[in-house]
Amino acid sequence: MSLRRFLPIAALALAVAVAPAQAAEVKKFDRASFEAARAAGKPILVDVKAWWCPVCASQNRTIKKAVAGNAAYDKLVIFEVNYDSQKADWQALGVRKQGTLIGYKGAREVGRVEFKADKAVINELLAQTLR
Repeated sequence: MSLRRFLPIAALALAVAVAPAQAAEVKKFDRASFEAARAAGKPILVDVKAWWCPVCASQNRTIKKAVAGNAAYDKLVIFEVNYDSQKADWQALGVRKQGTLIGYKGAREVGRVEFKADKAVINELLAQTLR
């Protein structure tokens, strides 16, 4: 058998092996799923964002980098709230603007980051959801 025949398979296996896994579960926000995760005591991050917001994009990159392949965040649930289309949801959470991140440990809110892209602050908020 030719080595050429196995190269595409080997390349795919290598790509899968080195690609970072997303440890956290990312979901579109809906009240029922959010309340179920809180009742189950899960670590939760609510991410209120808009597609046009540069701070939101920066926050998202920081979150993805922090949780990708990190087994500590395998139970973290990230609920994404669309700032433009889910106004009632973000208002019910006491949010005033896009770029707001809210951390929960079960039913208890553990912290908020409002319109900041500081990596250390975001990483601390993520860590607080696990404590």
